Amino acid sequence: MGNAMSGDPDPGDELLRRAGVGDPQALAELFDRHRGRLRRMVSLRLDRRMQGRVDPSDVLQEAQLDVLRRAGEYAADPRLPPFLWIRLITGQRLISIHRHHVGTRMRGAGQEVALHRGPMPQATSASLAEMLLGRLTSPTQAAHRAEVRIRLQEALNAMDPIDREVLTLRHFEELSNAEVAQALGLTKSAASNRYIRALGRLSKILTDVPGLLGP
Repeated sequence: MGNAMSGDPDPGDELLRRAGVGDPQALAELFDRHRGRLRRMVSLRLDRRMQGRVDPSDVLQEAQLDVLRRAGEYAADPRLPPFLWIRLITGQRLISIHRHHVGTRMRGAGQEVALHRGPMPQATSASLAEMLLGRLTSPTQAAHRAEVRIRLQEALNAMDPIDREVLTLRHFEELSNAEVAQALGLTKSAASNRYIRALGRLSKILTDVPGLLGP
C-alpha cells in the first residue's frame, strides 16, 4: 500500500489507472494479478469434450497475448473496467478454441450464452454441480454425491440462462454485483434480483445438503 503520510499513490490504484488507458504493461500485470480468477472462469466454461486435450493454462497464455495485442483497441473504447475487458477477451479466446476443436457440433449444443457484448461460453450445469459438490466432505454427504449431482444439474438446467449466468458470475467467479451488472448489461437491481431468484431455485437442495453454497 502507498504511504499516506508521503502522499505516494497506491500501487493498485496506479495500476488500474494505467490499465484503464490501455497501457499494455499494466494490462499484462492486471492479467497476472487476476490469473486465479481467470483460470477458474476458463475451467468452468471449458467444454467437457475438450478436457484432457486443452489445458486452462494454455488458454490463459493465448488470452494474455490477445490482451497485449488488443491493448490499443481497449484504449480507444474503454467502456468496460479493465478486469472485465480482460475477462471478455479471455472468454473470446475460449470461444475460438472451442470452435477449433469442436466445430459446428458446439453451436448445435447451445454451449454459448448471448450477451450484450457478444457470446461467452456457458458454464455447464455439470461443471457447476461438480464445483458445488467439491464442498461435500463428510461421509454422509459423499454417500449422496451422485443423487445430489443429478438434482443440482436438473435445477441448474431449468433456470433461465441469464439467471444461471448471474449465479455463475456472483458465486463461482466471485464478481461483485456491480461487475455482474456491467458484464451482462443489466441494472444493479436486476442483477441482484436474478441472483436471488437463482438461489431460490436451488433452495430445496441447499436445505437438504447444507454447506453447498456456504462461505
